[in-house]
Amino acid sequence: MRLALLALLGLTRAALAAPEPPLSSLTLTGPPTVVFKAGRDACDGADVPDASARAFRDASGAVALFGMHYRNRALRGPDLDHLKLDCRVVLDSGEESDPKLYDDRSWITATWTGDGSAVAALVHHEYQANAHPGRCGFKTYEACWYNTITAAASTDGGRTFARTGPPVVVAGAPFRQDVGQGRHRGFFNPSNIFADGRWRYVFASTTGWDRPGEQEAGVCLFRTDRPADPSRWRAWTGTGFTAAFPDPYRTAPRGETCKPVAPFPTPVGAVVRHRATGAFIAVFMAKADAKAGGAFPRSGFYWTSSRDLLTWDVPRLLVAGATLYDDPCTAPGGLIAYPALLDPAAQGRNFDDAGESAILTYATLRTAGCTITSDRDLVRRPVAIKVWP
Repeated sequence: MRLALLALLGLTRAALAAPEPPLSSLTLTGPPTVVFKAGRDACDGADVPDASARAFRDASGAVALFGMHYRNRALRGPDLDHLKLDCRVVLDSGEESDPKLYDDRSWITATWTGDGSAVAALVHHEYQANAHPGRCGFKTYEACWYNTITAAASTDGGRTFARTGPPVVVAGAPFRQDVGQGRHRGFFNPSNIFADGRWRYVFASTTGWDRPGEQEAGVCLFRTDRPADPSRWRAWTGTGFTAAFPDPYRTAPRGETCKPVAPFPTPVGAVVRHRATGAFIAVFMAKADAKAGGAFPRSGFYWTSSRDLLTWDVPRLLVAGATLYDDPCTAPGGLIAYPALLDPAAQGRNFDDAGESAILTYATLRTAGCTITSDRDLVRRPVAIKVWP
């Protein structure tokens, strides 16, 4: 799952400004260790880490972790420390040429369960029109790339997922895939789903559009009171959670827009809530800002924290390294991507809370010349967390 590189990185420095002083401190406390190595642990060539890790405890207490490729499989084990790839495909991609079916290539990118049996999933769906003759006026992947967040559900603790036909659209551009070709379009890369009281939240990215409405590129915050009903997700508009982005093949455009939340220049990797203080901590990746005084002096993983999910403090560097937003030609050592925070001692079934320590999980991607290869590892590093009351 490649990311939209240009639109989000084009956010202004003013949009990235965050006025709040630091609320938290994250410190790496150990070296990386490998959880999954594609060349060693894969079931087939589709098994590579290709999204931020999402985990939950099923009804038996065992852990299922997603974050692989568009032939979706889970890593499973008794806990986060003992995971192995399960070769059963839980959700496959049909590579269908009809865009209104929303079954080209799909990644499970967020999950939520209340009981460990019924699991709601948000799916990053890519319609890659360049791969379907006659569907795009351009030839390149990014110029034909149309993204939608759809829904899937499991009734067996994540052993299998099913979609309605067609899937419910949680967040889609208010136009069809043949509109605005020439650049990446739509909503993509949802964060994990996380709780605050009766609400469940998720961040989702968009490259924006001009009409209908004028949607700014950035990262928008969605919420629902019922994850099992994907039609109930609504986005923050700047005044309330009222914006909906339904299926443009079946619903007339509403002209609604969401208000991007600063300081995120790229998709949010994950959000956890600190158990002792209630503060939220988010991790994401960013490319170095070449301007003097830029928000991101070095490429790598950053974190930021918030009391209310709308106002976040100044991002700080956690891990330095070239990311998917950097030129692979200048990264002979490879890239890092898809950060997430998971506390093995999380009290919630969905690993959306953290205590004084957590595990930073991410993917390492080896490069060959200017090519990003599928030689990838899923790694983890221990992190100490401190939040000021």
